[in-house]
Amino acid sequence: MEAAAAPSDAREESPYQADHEAFMRLAKENEELKDRALRIAADMENLRRRTARDVHDARAYAIANFARDMLGVSDDLNRALAAIPAEAKASGDAGFKTLIEGVEMTERAMLNALERHGVKKLEPQGEKFDPNFHQAMFEVPNPDVPANTVVQVVQTGYVIGDRVLRPAMVGVSRGGPKQVAPQLAAEPGPPDAQSEKDA
Repeated sequence: MEAAAAPSDAREESPYQADHEAFMRLAKENEELKDRALRIAADMENLRRRTARDVHDARAYAIANFARDMLGVSDDLNRALAAIPAEAKASGDAGFKTLIEGVEMTERAMLNALERHGVKKLEPQGEKFDPNFHQAMFEVPNPDVPANTVVQVVQTGYVIGDRVLRPAMVGVSRGGPKQVAPQLAAEPGPPDAQSEKDA
């Protein structure tokens, strides 16, 4: 008796199905590689931007410590000038006047050099107190001035770029009216519309 023919194996893959699975596998690998390439490109762009920002900051703020030290020297020159009695300044002694002018010129030259490198002086007198740029040392009772207005500068403050190098030490007013944030007034309509309302 002949052996029965083996039933055709339904599980056997056709060449078309094998090609299709290989294609799908390669398409999936392609998508994964594309995704990795995009992520690497994004990481490189972020690194480039971060490096550019770090280089910019290094250039802009590299002299911060040096500038802070020079501000101390400028303060000393300013104190020396302030310590000279008014009578001595008015005495008319040519040598003394020349010395005073020399010290003033030295201080100005130092501050000008710092300004060329991005160091700017804060001028808070009469401004609203800002804790980001000012350090309040005392309060001055004054009902005529809005509260929290800088009324006296004890020590000049400086910024380098957009960073505070040294806050201004200030006295602020107390007891006056509160400062109100400026509000935009309601803008009137065009003159024709206004006259129509009135009519």
